[in-house]
Amino acid sequence: MMTNEELQNLIGSWFPNPEATEVTSETKENPEVTEQTEAQSKPSQPINKSLLEFTDEGSEFLNITVQPEHLYRLMGQLRSNEQTCFDYLFCLTGMDWEPELGVVYHLESTVNRHAIVVKVKTSDRENPNFDSVWDIWRTAEFHEREVFDFFGIKFNNHPNLKRLFLTENWEGFPLRKDYVDDVNMVIM
Repeated sequence: MMTNEELQNLIGSWFPNPEATEVTSETKENPEVTEQTEAQSKPSQPINKSLLEFTDEGSEFLNITVQPEHLYRLMGQLRSNEQTCFDYLFCLTGMDWEPELGVVYHLESTVNRHAIVVKVKTSDRENPNFDSVWDIWRTAEFHEREVFDFFGIKFNNHPNLKRLFLTENWEGFPLRKDYVDDVNMVIM
């Protein structure tokens, strides 16, 4: 079983941040940087070494936030890498963080006995979409349909993306925070 720190170091190394690499290589190439130049070249916030964001604050699991364009590659590596071997997707949940929509994936390795949480977000509320992971974890097929049904998030390459619980003529997505239905909603 890997610790959260070990998982973060390994997974973060799969998606190195080119900006962090540039800053590191510039410093190595020119070690005679004056203090004034060094102070001027330092960014206002530290540059993350990885394109992924990590936190375990307030959670027993390591939380990873990934940009949508890296989601499918990350998920495939989490499943196939021998050190991580996340073979069990035990929860896939749609979220409305208003203004962003997103998906939260809870993964576990039944082999290595560690678990993580992966989050992906988009600010595009009109056409939210992410890559499907149904071909990585088959259980995602129905979870993604549920998220589509209640949040309107589309999953690229899903084999059968249609409503699961609501009727085909249902208008809107009832788990979004901005959803209004004067007939079916009870407001107290």
